[in-house]
Order: sequence, then structure tokens, then C-alpha cells
Amino acid sequence: MDVDKFLDTLLERVQQVLDVDTAVVLLLDRQAQYLVATVARGIEEEVAQASHVPVGEGFAGRVAAERRPVSLPHVTADEVYNPLLVQRGLRSLLGVPLLASGTLVGVLHVGTVRERRFTSEEVEFLQLAAGQAAMAVQSLHNRAERAGARELQRSLVPSVPSSVPGIEVSARYRPGKADVGGDWYDVFALPSGETGVVMGDVVGHGLPAAVVMGRMRSVLRAYSLDSDDPAEVLGKLDRKFRHFEPEVTATALYAVCDATPDRVRLSSAGHLPPILAVPGRSAQTVDMKSDVLIGLGEDVARHTAVIDFPPGAVLCLYTDGLVERRDSEIDSGISRLCDSVYAGPPEAVGAAVMSALVGRLPAEDDVALLVLRRSLS
Repeated sequence: MDVDKFLDTLLERVQQVLDVDTAVVLLLDRQAQYLVATVARGIEEEVAQASHVPVGEGFAGRVAAERRPVSLPHVTADEVYNPLLVQRGLRSLLGVPLLASGTLVGVLHVGTVRERRFTSEEVEFLQLAAGQAAMAVQSLHNRAERAGARELQRSLVPSVPSSVPGIEVSARYRPGKADVGGDWYDVFALPSGETGVVMGDVVGHGLPAAVVMGRMRSVLRAYSLDSDDPAEVLGKLDRKFRHFEPEVTATALYAVCDATPDRVRLSSAGHLPPILAVPGRSAQTVDMKSDVLIGLGEDVARHTAVIDFPPGAVLCLYTDGLVERRDSEIDSGISRLCDSVYAGPPEAVGAAVMSALVGRLPAEDDVALLVLRRSLS
């Protein structure tokens, strides 16, 4: 059963038990901070006309702001925000907040065309109904949000990276507790014949982070067409988000592999350093400067490092969920990562890394892993 059907059934029951003329559920739009009429009985035009009430204004807005039951035995025009309530001839109103685990979800209110003082038992009943509605709405919305976010993430994070001339690629992504989040990787061909490689992590979890991640991925791709300098691309990305979405923060590592590809140019916006394994040597972190995060740049200088990428070498990019643990320092996780990375086939390296660092651990944070090997031939 979807949200609207559930609420309609609930309101029908509330009408019968309380013997009221109208029953309405308004759900909270958190971004705009107003209540939206979602389901109504006895005053269906409130939904048809897309009625909304700012939190703190009018009757429903007061219930939301005070988060407690509010009763109006005699309704006056200045006590309501929506004129439909007066036009409908309502003389008395009772409203209660919809709270799910202490979080405001919306407001449920009932009304009568005759003056009436609601009893404490009636208030308690409406609170019980509101509690059921709040839990159901929260559960159904979370389920829909997760499904939508998963679909968004699947569409934005390629399950199998595109084939790249001269480079073998393997990728792994495991969502954390929120099912989806802001981690992403990307591999794409550039007009110059070079290859762009990205690993990023938007601060936050769930659908909001996934949506921002999608925008950031698209913007970075666009800027990569204008410059072959990774530092300049990240600088433009930072400037864009600081101006248009100042609340967004993210780490990002952008690399450009030469067409050959003998060398790789890299720039980091607060992201953890990649791991490089060259045949015959132990894997180690790439010696490069980590600049400030996307969203915190303030037009500071960004830097590009250049490393050799000989045949058989492996470059490993990852997000913090792979190496960060509550009971140990992040440097310890990076050290364990270096121990598990070697100059071998990307799929085998990826499996070794996930086995060594993730194993059977329950998902806490998102994990993204990208392994690139310079072809031997």
C-alpha cells in the first residue's frame, strides 16, 4: 500500500470514530519548511488546490511549530492560514503533530461545522492515529528514498568502467548503512586521447548525498573538456559549488592518464592519496599534496602532481570507508591497504583489497575502489 492509500484509509477511520466533518494530513516539506496538504476527507479541494502552510503560521503551522496538540473550539479567520477552512464553514478544529522518533513529519487535523470542545480522550485517540501515520509515512518514504537513491546511484556509478586503451580497470562499490551515499568513481575518454579518472566522496548519506554526487560528477566531466590540468578542473568545480551550492562539501581526486599512458597527472581536493604498486617494488602512497576540499576552496591555489606509470604498474583509488575504522587510526588502514595492493591483474587486486580491509565487517560507510593497471603490452 502506498502512502496516500494508507493515509486515506486512516482518515476514513478517524472520521468515523471522532464523528468529524473533515480530516486532513499535511506532510512537511523540510527544504521549504512548509506543510503540504497530502490527503484529505471532507475537504478534498485542499489537496486538489495544492494547499500549503508555512511552519509557524496559521492553525496547522502552529501545531507543527509547537509540536503539541492544539484545539480551537471556535475558529476565526485570523487563526487559520488556509481560507478554505473558513469557506468550508468549519467552526472547531483539533490538530496534532506527526512525529516519528522525535522528528516532525507533518500534521493531522480534524474539523467540524458545529462548535465543539474535543475531550482529552479524543485528543489522545487522534495522537495515537497520528503516531501510526507518522511511522508509516517515515517508513514508506525511507523505502522509496532508498529505492530512488539506489537507482540514481546505479545510473551514475558505472558497474563496469569503460574499456580504456592501454589500461585495465576494475571497480567495486559497497554502500554503507544508508544503502546509498555520496561516493563515486568515474573513468572517461577525453578528446585529447587521454583518460580521466575520478574518485570522490560527497559529505553526507542517503538520497541527498547521491543527488549532489550526480551533479558533481556531471560538472567535473564538463570542466574536464576545458582543461587538461587536474588542479584547474578541481578549482573550477570548487568555485561552482561554493557559489551555487555553498552547503555542499566533498573530497575528490582527479587524475589524467597520458594517451600512451606513460604518466599520470593528479590533483587532490582533500582526498586520501592513491596507492601505487610498481612491478618489483612494494606498494606505497603517492607523494602528492592534498589541497582543500571542494566547497572550502576560497580560491586557494591547487596543485598537480605527475607520476610515472610504467607497464604492469597498478594505481589504486579509494574512499575513506575502505580504510577508516572507529577503533584505529586511518594511517593504520592505509598501511594495511598498501600491504594488500600489488602489481597484478586489477580484478585480483580488488578482491585482495576487499578481503583484507572489509572481509565480513558490517557496512558502516560507503566503500568505493578503483584499480587501474598499465597494460603489459
